[in-house]
Amino acid sequence: MSADTPALVTVVGIGAGGWPDLGRTAQDALARAGVVLGSPRQLDLLPAPDVPGRRVPLPSPLLPALQRLIDEHAPAGLAVLASGDPMFHGIGATLVRLVGASRVRVLPHPSSAALAAARLGWPLATTEVLSLVTADPATVRRALNPGRRLLVLARDASTPALVASLVAAAGFEAAGITVLSQLGGPGERIVSGRAGSWDEPPGDPLNVIAVDCGPDGPRTSVVPGLPDAAYETDGQLTKREVRAVTLAVLAPVPGELLWDVGAGSGSVGIEWMRSHPACRAVAVESSPDRLATIRANASALGVPGLQVIEGRAPAALEGLPTPDAVFIGGGLTGDGVLEACLTALRPGGRLVANAVTVESEAVLAAAHAKLGGELTRLSVSRGSPVGGFTGWRPMMPVTIWSVTR
Repeated sequence: MSADTPALVTVVGIGAGGWPDLGRTAQDALARAGVVLGSPRQLDLLPAPDVPGRRVPLPSPLLPALQRLIDEHAPAGLAVLASGDPMFHGIGATLVRLVGASRVRVLPHPSSAALAAARLGWPLATTEVLSLVTADPATVRRALNPGRRLLVLARDASTPALVASLVAAAGFEAAGITVLSQLGGPGERIVSGRAGSWDEPPGDPLNVIAVDCGPDGPRTSVVPGLPDAAYETDGQLTKREVRAVTLAVLAPVPGELLWDVGAGSGSVGIEWMRSHPACRAVAVESSPDRLATIRANASALGVPGLQVIEGRAPAALEGLPTPDAVFIGGGLTGDGVLEACLTALRPGGRLVANAVTVESEAVLAAAHAKLGGELTRLSVSRGSPVGGFTGWRPMMPVTIWSVTR
């Protein structure tokens, strides 16, 4: 290899079964490596006579040191060990992002999710797989619904009990919990129980938690427009019908980022994130009392990754990552708020703003006259008791302006 051609990094997936379970290509790659990086547990799986290269334990935290380790060891022939499939919630994807796909050679092993599905007889195509290795455990709540099955990749030995308590607290006490440890290895162990009565002590840190929600339990819709009662609120809440229309106009796409400006109780940003696990949102709110409410709502509805920013727009928007969409639910009449949001949008991004007062409607009317877009006025009435009968009780009409930059 010439001096101006960067050395390849070989990523080898390995399971609890260790060296004997690896294919010939993976074994050959490790045998030829001058340096092998991996966790101490993974390095111990390699027999010294067959893998003579220098062994370097991966540090913690890993990311700050990873580029240095690659630069230092790649010229000697670098192999990196990964658990199971390196491209499935593994270090392989991190390395590709860091040095480019052309410099990374990946030799996968069956993932722990694939092995768990095989043991349980669950089709992976209809089973949702979540990783709690780095994610907040509350992420599990987003996936809970009657009839659903989940495979949860654990962070450590305490994760099964934590997942069981979250599932039970969400109303799925009867859900089946199965913990599969050391899959594919000589110490493989499988234990089962119910979420509401789970009392197994912590076991092996290398485990996968299978959750079978069963036929019963609370339903939480996967489309926008959750019931207002799903949120803690002090009254600053985009109501269900308006929220459903607003999210439809915002049109979330997987991987996109939303700014929810004047977030109130956080409902629009939360339902944007619930539309797909890759959707991201930033909730900007000037009221300190509402910040904890937004975080509590996000956690309860399974999107604890919602970023919450305290401050008043437009100043609070400075330094935030470029949004694909912006929703302005409060503060529309503030100086420079609308202009700052429009300027921040990427080309082709969408802005949606809701108004309920004459003053905020005037702002939207002026913006529509100048920039075009669409104006919609939404009037909603809900059935309400009138003596012994039922009548219509109107909500405040809402004007919605949407525009594409």
